Amino acid sequence: MNDDAPQDLDTQTTDDGSMSRRSVLRTTAGAAGIAGAGLGFGSLGSGTASAAENRPAATSVPASPVREGVTMAGVPFDRRSTVRVGIVGLGNRGGSMIDLFLAVTGVRVVALCDPVKAKVEQAAAKVAAAGQPTPAVYTNGEDDYENLCKRGDIDFVYVATPWDFHFEMAKTAMLNGKHVGVECPVALRLDQLWQLVDLSERTRRHCVQLENCCYGRNEMRVLRMAHAGLFGDLLHGAGAYNHDLRGLMFDPDYYEGPWRRLWHTRLRGDLYPNHGFGPVANYMDVNRGDRAVSITSVGSPALGLSEYREKHMPPGDPSWKETYIESDRTISLVRTAKGRVIRLEHDVSTPHPYSRINSLGGTKGVFEDYPTRIYLEPDHGDDRWADFSAYADWDHWLWKEHSDPPGGHGGMDYMMVFRLMQCMRLGLVPDFDVYDAATWTAPVPLSHLSIKAGGAPQQIPDFTRGEWKKARSGMDSQQPAE
Repeated sequence: MNDDAPQDLDTQTTDDGSMSRRSVLRTTAGAAGIAGAGLGFGSLGSGTASAAENRPAATSVPASPVREGVTMAGVPFDRRSTVRVGIVGLGNRGGSMIDLFLAVTGVRVVALCDPVKAKVEQAAAKVAAAGQPTPAVYTNGEDDYENLCKRGDIDFVYVATPWDFHFEMAKTAMLNGKHVGVECPVALRLDQLWQLVDLSERTRRHCVQLENCCYGRNEMRVLRMAHAGLFGDLLHGAGAYNHDLRGLMFDPDYYEGPWRRLWHTRLRGDLYPNHGFGPVANYMDVNRGDRAVSITSVGSPALGLSEYREKHMPPGDPSWKETYIESDRTISLVRTAKGRVIRLEHDVSTPHPYSRINSLGGTKGVFEDYPTRIYLEPDHGDDRWADFSAYADWDHWLWKEHSDPPGGHGGMDYMMVFRLMQCMRLGLVPDFDVYDAATWTAPVPLSHLSIKAGGAPQQIPDFTRGEWKKARSGMDSQQPAE
């Protein structure tokens, strides 16, 4: 498979220019001989492998469309005593996140959807065990989420499915009057990101990228310190998703299908920028006084998955039909309107310890994570890293209120769910919005284009259409009165 394959595959579109998933489903059988050539496979949350959408990368940056609605920047949720939630996708992620929704006061899980009935039954039992009414279930194939979204008793739809489905599900939720939160990435193409921005503005429904790393304890502490001026004028930052996933990507029981591995046959750029980009964007008030304007990316050869397959996969395994083009290590430089630089890295196919890098530097010093260390003037002056724990007083109020939160990833998952549900119950502005979702995800197609163009810079669209020039609140929130 050549590098042009992600652009060369044809897709059918609907009258509004969006891709028809059903049209691709119908043509999958004829394309089955093209190993991974832009075709997505996998069920909603975790089920058996099945055909999904073509996902070619955009070949150019779409111009900013004329705004048809009103900006969603600074728009609060409607206040409500109980947030009624529908969950789509109950695999590894959705199946664990339901515990956190059930742990938050004032949240009711109303409906569940996944084509794997056993997953839905297990999740429904958790709801009943929590003392809530038995939820409605939707297990009739990959399109049954549409029926969940049509319900009149749901306020928020949580999407935790393979990437191939994120865009259509977010779109369907908003068109049915629901706020929606989507696991990373929110979509895979620039035209889809623009459609989600437009839909959020027209429907007056929030579409948020559920970026849990923004709620990490270190990230939230650095955020408050940066906004208080402890780093001086901000100059540079870095974030990454460097996580050895080789074993998991070839494990059919973990992803229950090759959907994630197949993205390595389609794109060469940063497939998962959100974990690294989101926190640093928050430090720098991207979309709230600054904005990301361009990205330049380079990528190494794609060797890691092939070498792993050679050592671990038996002859005749379906993976031997796949040709991997995704760079083992992608490095991108994002430039902001204020001249700051953000370095992004992505590597899931070579052996290395886990790291999101998470660094921030300014005129008064620097913080770096993995391992955690800090150096600030005038506190330090001996050219030696200092202990970050000395700055615990700068913890965000969420971490002071919930010092030992439940859930995975060190508690950041619970913090994310708690805060989002709190904003909905109290009628607050969400910590981040559809413009952040689009900005944090734009490196997926743009890094691919930059690598194909020999590292040529690609312009990042202004999804806010000028609203970024206005300072406004974000993650660095004030503790509300309940």
